[in-house]
Amino acid sequence: MSTPNPNIPDVQNSADTRHIAINKVGIKSIRHPIKVQDKSTGVQHTIAMFNMYVGLPHNFKGTHMSRFVEILNSHDREISVENFPTMLGDMVLKLEAETGHIEMNFPYFINKTAPVSGVQSLMDYDVTFIGDICHGEISTSVRVVVPVTSLCPCSKKISEYGAHNQRSHVTVTARTNEFVWIEEIVQLVEQEASCELFGLLKRPDEKYVTERAYDNPKFVEDMVRDVAARLNAEKRVDAYIVESENFESIHNHSAYALIENDKTNPVTSA
Repeated sequence: MSTPNPNIPDVQNSADTRHIAINKVGIKSIRHPIKVQDKSTGVQHTIAMFNMYVGLPHNFKGTHMSRFVEILNSHDREISVENFPTMLGDMVLKLEAETGHIEMNFPYFINKTAPVSGVQSLMDYDVTFIGDICHGEISTSVRVVVPVTSLCPCSKKISEYGAHNQRSHVTVTARTNEFVWIEEIVQLVEQEASCELFGLLKRPDEKYVTERAYDNPKFVEDMVRDVAARLNAEKRVDAYIVESENFESIHNHSAYALIENDKTNPVTSA
């Protein structure tokens, strides 16, 4: 291993005279292998996209970007959700920062069984683990995007036959006080949708999901309220944001709704 050359200047460590602190500085969109607990198989191996930032005091010119990559590679070949908080602590220590933020975004696959034929197929869900550290205090949350079907109650009511429906993305961002499976969040959302989605459907399944959606119409407002009601009753969830974006099939725009609730704060609690 070569010895660092003392004659090479360290520009990042030089002083800055503008006296303006930076809230977040670091690296975006770097891929790294991770492993995630899987409820059915024990563990799932996937690839995550990382965003890693620290706060930079007003008197420092720059941060050491290479140290973020070193942190990713200093853990096992595959980072796990379990060592995610440790990674936050390592990051602020190595970069001599007081605040830090990490986002770990990855596709998560769930094996689903079609409702009538029983054929199995994989469905992918977009999942992000988010961590913040400030003066040693760590806060983590998980965000799951669940694609579902929504059918318009108004369209069903006013039409002699049929009703317009569309694919919707319901996004749940939750801060928990105990372990919650990704599958549990997905199932909670899918149970409140007009109908869940499947990777593979045969004709009897297609009939079932079409009729299921027709019998269970939901406005975008219904979607977020019904999911929020379930999250309010879930004692392992301290705070959440639930969003629904319906990609309208009869308009060139989306319908959108959001509910935010911090159950630990009675002032904001829904």
